[in-house]
Amino acid sequence: MKTYTYNYPKPSVTTDCIITRLYNNKKEILLIKRKFDPFMGKWALPGGFVEIEEDLLDGALRELEEETGLTGIALQQFKTYGSPGRDPRGRTISVVYTGFVKENSVRIQASDDASKANWFQVDDLPALAFDHDKILNDFFAQLKHYPD
Repeated sequence: MKTYTYNYPKPSVTTDCIITRLYNNKKEILLIKRKFDPFMGKWALPGGFVEIEEDLLDGALRELEEETGLTGIALQQFKTYGSPGRDPRGRTISVVYTGFVKENSVRIQASDDASKANWFQVDDLPALAFDHDKILNDFFAQLKHYPD
């Protein structure tokens, strides 16, 4: 395989996961509390950096398992976010995935970069790290186009 070098900076690629459930007939989102900077102590979508030889979906599934303990979740690509300045560590592009779990079908356990993992009702979310509030606003706006 030929190796090419370009005179352009290379952005980092991350994946983030929007995992939802219905609990007592209310929509909830799974969030993690960040263990490290940037945004240490803030809530965020589960996710992280994609390994250099890793498929995007595999990276999303790995990060979801590492930070929440969830496995076997069917994920679907939602949207990509790449505004400059969205991550203070440098130019980062995030591919966001969505998934749904049944009411009490899974047990979550924070690990790796997450100090906590918890479900939040969509109408009572905490302040979020990065641009995750924008991501969720886009997601909720899209959901309005579909029946419950």
